[in-house]
Amino acid sequence: MKEVVMRILVIGAGVTGSLLAAGLHQAGHDVTLLARGQRLTDLRRHGVRLAEGDSTVIRQVPVPVVDKPAAEYDLIAVSVRPHQVDSVLDQLTAVDGDVVFMLNWAGGAAPLQKALGPGRVLLASAAGGGTLDGDVIRHRPPGVLTRLARMPIGEPDGRTTPRVQRIVRMFRDAGFHYRIEPDMESRLRSHAAFEVPFGQAVHQAGGPTQLAADPEALRTALRGMRRELTATGGFAPLRKLPEPLLVPVLRSFLRSSLAVNSGLSTISPSSAAEYRHLSEQLRAFSSR
Repeated sequence: MKEVVMRILVIGAGVTGSLLAAGLHQAGHDVTLLARGQRLTDLRRHGVRLAEGDSTVIRQVPVPVVDKPAAEYDLIAVSVRPHQVDSVLDQLTAVDGDVVFMLNWAGGAAPLQKALGPGRVLLASAAGGGTLDGDVIRHRPPGVLTRLARMPIGEPDGRTTPRVQRIVRMFRDAGFHYRIEPDMESRLRSHAAFEVPFGQAVHQAGGPTQLAADPEALRTALRGMRRELTATGGFAPLRKLPEPLLVPVLRSFLRSSLAVNSGLSTISPSSAAEYRHLSEQLRAFSSR
């Protein structure tokens, strides 16, 4: 049975937000994308522009775009950097609707619930990866890994509610492979514990391929990951497998198109600020 058309606002017109908005729009939902500045101008001119990897074939998806939210939505998807969340919360206090935070976040649900109310918040991992090439979103081509991987989403208290079941069905119908996760806070913290040392090492090296060419720097990043993951208790293989086994696996990943199209190759002040913010959240968790 076809799901009811939902009225959805996507906040964040970068890679993940644009991919999410385009997919939900193509699935028949009433989607609006919130954008600012030059990105708003580009989207109003020709919609979301998508290309697979390095392909010269560009698809245009005419997602409606606004610079201010309306008063009410069935669902609001927040896909921004973690250091931008506070400004989003200020906007959403006057907007009705469930809010799913689809971003890197190690701060737990409590500050989000305090701002918006405990009944509105859901947590999820980001919907996809890629890079912004001018005004074109270059995303990973579909493959075995993307088809098999299931991204987590869940209620802050871990319950399997009709609400989260409905959202998962909607995402799956739009081509986003989500599954219900009973402990999203731990899942997101573990992801941050992996991403912060790894992402910072990529930045310091100048990119994924440069880090792959420096085994000592990669070993240092791996040890940083293990320290953070020991504190969060996540990703057991990275904590327990021998370093001589893991380093070649990570080097192979860094040289792959998957790494390039995942966003790791985007070296920017915004991504550096994201890693700093996540690092602060992880330190706050460890000091409890």
